[in-house]
Formats: sequence, structure tokens, C-alpha cells
Amino acid sequence: MRHYCTYFDTHYLLRGLALYRSLKRHAKPFTLRVLCFDDLSYAVLTRLAQPDLIPIALADFEGGDEALLAAKAARSRVEYYFTCSPSLPLYIFRHFPEVELVTYLDADLFFYASPEPIFEEMGAASVLIISHRFPEQLRYMEVNGIYNVGLLSFRNNGPGRECLEWWRERCLEWCFDRVEDGKYADQKYLDDWPARFAGVVVLQHKGAGVAPWNWMNYALAIENGQMTIDGETLIFFHFHGLKILSSWLYDPVYAGKLYGEMPRRLCRSLYRGYVAELHSAADWARRADPAVRIEYATLGTSYKWRVFWSKVRRGRLLLTSGLG
Repeated sequence: MRHYCTYFDTHYLLRGLALYRSLKRHAKPFTLRVLCFDDLSYAVLTRLAQPDLIPIALADFEGGDEALLAAKAARSRVEYYFTCSPSLPLYIFRHFPEVELVTYLDADLFFYASPEPIFEEMGAASVLIISHRFPEQLRYMEVNGIYNVGLLSFRNNGPGRECLEWWRERCLEWCFDRVEDGKYADQKYLDDWPARFAGVVVLQHKGAGVAPWNWMNYALAIENGQMTIDGETLIFFHFHGLKILSSWLYDPVYAGKLYGEMPRRLCRSLYRGYVAELHSAADWARRADPAVRIEYATLGTSYKWRVFWSKVRRGRLLLTSGLG
């Protein structure tokens, strides 16, 4: 049995449900414990009543944690979410002592194959982390962190808990959505973990941790309907930066202005399928609560209309069959 955890609010509810359904296909048996940051996400997960999808109410998570509540008062919403990252695995170890290993997942990950190669590479280690694997032209982005807080595994032993406790203390002290004095959110603290703590493994499997900022490092191909990365099976993709613009249009390469645009065939294969999964997750969630809706991205001033129409002309905005 593998134990996973994540957190989200209503804004990422459908991404979180898509993540769960991908684990259901490829990672059984497992549990996914979800810290719900608002009432709607908690209500939907409760009404779905899946034995391997376990919601955690925010009041239960915060109860008696005065240090966390003090930090909350001084943080924005997203900064508070970052602050909670190390506290969630610790909460699970404290309340579910039978859990020997817990793996934190960002809600916008999606699995395409079994994650077991990740755990085989981790072996008996106490902590597993994944590098951003920036290509040379993006290496400057390591100012935000060498490692990505997208997937992290911690063993419920001395070194694993020592790492988590240290990380929690740092996030309680400072966890803001900006780069300052060698820190950035919850992520930059990971930079020296391989040297600071015993038993830290940096995952090498190419099929884990593929994301908009590193796909260009590899030869991507589609073989028999399965994407491969330098010949290795794609285990999961991190759908960071996806913008759903309307019920019929989405921008899979919004982050392309930073990272570079993925070849169209591969982009369509990955993102069109993922948006269909969000559509399916919305239908499922609405059966539990009709209030669930797809939330469309606010373009804002940074998304210039000339960029929009340029992407339309170049086929870089993709159509869906309709999202509710």
C-alpha cells in the first residue's frame, strides 16, 4: 500500500480529482489524503465517498497548531498553502502512525504509468526529491530552487522526520511568494538537503518530473499510445501553467513564453487528453455537488491580445469538445 497526500482548494479541485483518477488507474493499492482548504472541496470529496480518497478538514489540520495559525495571519492565501507543505506529511505521521512512507504530490500532476520505479529507486532512503532539471538556457531559474516541490517522499523514521521538522520550522519563519536572501516560498529550502540530511535520494528516472521547464532536455516520442522520454516510459507530467480560457479553448503553452513551446503533436497529445480528464472529473464532481464549475483563467494585462491572436494563428491554442 502506497500513501500519498496533496492539498487544494476549489480552484484546483478538478486537477486534484484528475490526479486521483490517474493514481486509480496506475498506482493501486494506495490512499490519497487531501488537505481541503475550503468547504466546497471538502464537501465534494466527502460526498464522493471513495475509501482511498480521504479528505482532511482544514479545522482538523490547524487545530491546536498555534505556530501555523500565527504564520497564516501574516501570509497571502498561496503563501499559506506553501507554508503548509511540510506540516501535511507530519500531520499524517502523527495521526496515522501506521504510514511508514508518505509521498506529497502537487495537485496538477497526472500519472500515465505505475510510480513503482520511483520507489524502487528510492529504496531504503529516508527522503526522495526531484530536480527541476532545467536546460542550460533556463539554469537562471534555479534562483527559485534546484529541486521542485512537485513530488517528495518521506519515510517515517528519524532522518525523514528530522528533515520534515527542519523544513516546517523554516517555512514557519519565512515562506513568501518572492525571492529574497536566497529563499523562495517552500521550495528553495530543498537546495542543500542532499548535504544537510542523511538518506536523501535525488531521483534520476527521466519519466518522472517531466514538466514545461524540462521536456526540451529529452527525445519525446509516442509509441503505441504511450509517451516515452529518451526511451523510458513517461510516469507523470506536471501540468504547470495550463490556462483554460473558455468552455471550448485552452492554452497549453502559456508558460511557453518562459520555457519554450513544445512540438505541436506532442503538445496536443498531452494537453488535449489532460483537459478531457478535467472535463470528466467535472462531470463526476457535479454528481456529488452541482456547485462545482470549471474556473476559467483571467487573462489580465500580462496576456496581451496580440499574443492571443498570434497563438490562434499558429495553432497554439487548442480546442476542446466543451467543458461545463
